Amino acid sequence: MKVLQVLPNLNSGGVERGTVEFARELVRQGHESIVMSNGGRLVAQLESEGSSHIQLPVHRKSLWSLRLVRPVRKLLQELKPDIIHVRSRAPAWIIWLAWRKLPAASRPRLVSTFHGLYSVNFYSAVMAKAEHIIAISQCVEKYIKQHYCQDEQRITVIPRGVDVAAFAAGAPPDAWSKELYRQYPQLREKHIILMPGRLSRWKGQETFLTMMQQIIAQNPRCHGVIVGDAEPKKVHYRRELEAMATELQLDEGVTFVGHRSDIAEFYRLADIVCHMSSQPEPFGRTLTEALATNTPVVAFDRGGASESLSACFPAGLVPADDVQGFAEKVLSLLGAEVDIKVQPEFHMQHQIEATISVYQRLLAVTP
Repeated sequence: MKVLQVLPNLNSGGVERGTVEFARELVRQGHESIVMSNGGRLVAQLESEGSSHIQLPVHRKSLWSLRLVRPVRKLLQELKPDIIHVRSRAPAWIIWLAWRKLPAASRPRLVSTFHGLYSVNFYSAVMAKAEHIIAISQCVEKYIKQHYCQDEQRITVIPRGVDVAAFAAGAPPDAWSKELYRQYPQLREKHIILMPGRLSRWKGQETFLTMMQQIIAQNPRCHGVIVGDAEPKKVHYRRELEAMATELQLDEGVTFVGHRSDIAEFYRLADIVCHMSSQPEPFGRTLTEALATNTPVVAFDRGGASESLSACFPAGLVPADDVQGFAEKVLSLLGAEVDIKVQPEFHMQHQIEATISVYQRLLAVTP
C-alpha cells in the first residue's frame, strides 16, 4: 500500500510528531510512506526512517495556494498513492480540489483526521469532504457529528497513540541528567513540575505561572519547567511569558528550556506533568506520553484531556479553571503512590492497526 500523508509543516507539535511516527510504522510494516509538507526540522528524521518527503508550500492560508492545485493533481497522477491522508485544513483544500478532478474509478481513497475542534465555517468544512473521517477522541467525534457530518458510518474514533517503548518508565540516563544540570543548575534537587507544549495563549502557560506562584509559596523545593517554544510568528509570546514570570517573582522558580527533542527524559525527570489548556483540547498527546513514563498528570476536567485521564489516571482531574484546586492537587500528588494504567486504546500499535484498517476498508469498496 502506498500512503501519502499531507500536513502544513514538519517542525514540532503533536500532529507533526504523530505523522512521523505513523510514517515510520508504515515503513516497518512494508508499506510505502510519503509525506507532503512545507518542510521543517523533522524531515531528516522522517527520511532516515524510510519515508519520502515532498516539499511544497501547502501551509499557506491564502488564495494564492490555489495555484498549487493543478501541479498537485499532476503529482498525484504520477505518484499513484492508494491512500491520501490529510491532517490540516489549508493542505486539505489543495488536495481535495486536485483529487476531485481525477477519474473517480482510479483516484486514491481520501481520508482526513480531525486533529482539532475546528471553527465552524466554510474553510473548516473541507475536513469533512474526505471519504472517511478519523476523530482523535470522542469529544471530537461528537463535534463532527454536530457541525459537519451526520453519517456515523463515515467517522471512526482512533485516539492518538503513544509509543510505550519510547516513553517507558524509568529514570533519565545519568549522562543526560548531568548535562541538564550543567545547563540548568537551578533544577538540581528540586521537585520538577513540568509544563510541556507549544507556547500558545490557549495552551495555558500563563495559568501555569500563576499556579506555580501558589505552589512555590507552599513548597519552595518545587520548580516549574516549561518545555516548548513559540512558532516563528509568535516569538513575542515567549517574551510576554518571561516578563510575567519576572512580575510574579518566579525568575528563580520557573525555567524556560525551549524546544527539546528529548521530551521523554523530561517526563521521566518530572514529579508532575501539567495540562492547563484554557479551551477543550481535542486529545492532549502530552498526557498519555507522560503517563506512559509513569509520571502523574494533572489536567483540567474538559475535552480530550478528560477522556484520557478518566481512562488512565482519574486521580489527576481538576475542575476546569480551578487554579487553586490545581495547585492543591499537584502538591498532594508529590511523592504519593499512584495507580497509572495507559489503556490499550491509547497505544501507538492500536492507532496503527485501526488506521490501516480504515484504509483497507476503503480500498475494498468500489468508489
